[in-house]
Amino acid sequence: MKINNVVILISMISVMSCNKAEDKIENAEVIPVKVFTLKNSSSNESIISTGLITTENETKLAFKVGGVIDRIYVKEGQSFNKGQLLATLKLTEIEAQVTQSKLGYEKSKRDYNRVYSLHKDSVATLEQLQNSKTLLDISEKALEQANFNKKYAYIYATSSGFVTKKIGNEGEIIQGGFPVLAINENNNQKNWIVKIGVSDSDWSAINENNSCKIKANGKSYSGIVSQKSKAVDSNSGTFQIEIKIQNATKELAVGMFANVTIHVSSNKNINAIPYDAVIEANGKKAFVFIPTSDTTVKKIPIEIESFNDKEVIVAKGLENASSIIIGNSPFLNEKSKIKIVK
Repeated sequence: MKINNVVILISMISVMSCNKAEDKIENAEVIPVKVFTLKNSSSNESIISTGLITTENETKLAFKVGGVIDRIYVKEGQSFNKGQLLATLKLTEIEAQVTQSKLGYEKSKRDYNRVYSLHKDSVATLEQLQNSKTLLDISEKALEQANFNKKYAYIYATSSGFVTKKIGNEGEIIQGGFPVLAINENNNQKNWIVKIGVSDSDWSAINENNSCKIKANGKSYSGIVSQKSKAVDSNSGTFQIEIKIQNATKELAVGMFANVTIHVSSNKNINAIPYDAVIEANGKKAFVFIPTSDTTVKKIPIEIESFNDKEVIVAKGLENASSIIIGNSPFLNEKSKIKIVK
């Protein structure tokens, strides 16, 4: 009889506890929330960088032989056309070398003809004839060399462009091969480029012929990626990208600063969500709440890829979700009772 009374008492306590728990659930605060429906979309990323404007070909022009600079016909910043004479050396010494080589060749030619005639009359030996022929060949090549050097005592423009720096000056003694003029080739404004440096991850995302937007000198230009460097730049630690400007104007100049936006296409799907859906953000890690029913929620981690002024781009975490909670997210926990409002 006593055992039965104990069992009855325990049953009554259990029933009362359940009733109290149900009362707490019924009396729990209901938090109104809104639901944002997720929509997967293809990523259309942009890589933003800065660089300096230049032209495709930058060249330092020099004389082949040393001498005294006679004339420089262009100034810094001056444009020139293909084939135009840009600079010359004083030709006194060079002309003397040509004349000397010419006289030596003519003498060797006379000597050879004389030995040849003597050899026909069996007076000169074959060895003497061969030696005179060798001297003739040597003097002929010396004359060719002198004429060649005289040709490169002049600097002609191999293409149209402009002078960026005048290194040598008239009257200056200069060694052969030492730069006299630094030029940039530019044919009808078609050779302007922007050189930028990017990280290895951005380098991998960029492809040749990606379209670009360029801002320089207060104006906007369009461009395409024309070249990707295959090696890191040792000075900057970045990979070099060349952007060809398609609608360049005469307002551009070498050394101008430019902002470049490269449009990079991607095949991966992304989710863009409102800022007020994100809680406990720490770097690229954050959390959101998703509805598990009309009255309950679940907290899940996400990985942020990027963000803009309107939304957060989520890289991972929402693959199995169809909607998320927005509004009042900071007041929720996984035991919260919600009411979805529109």
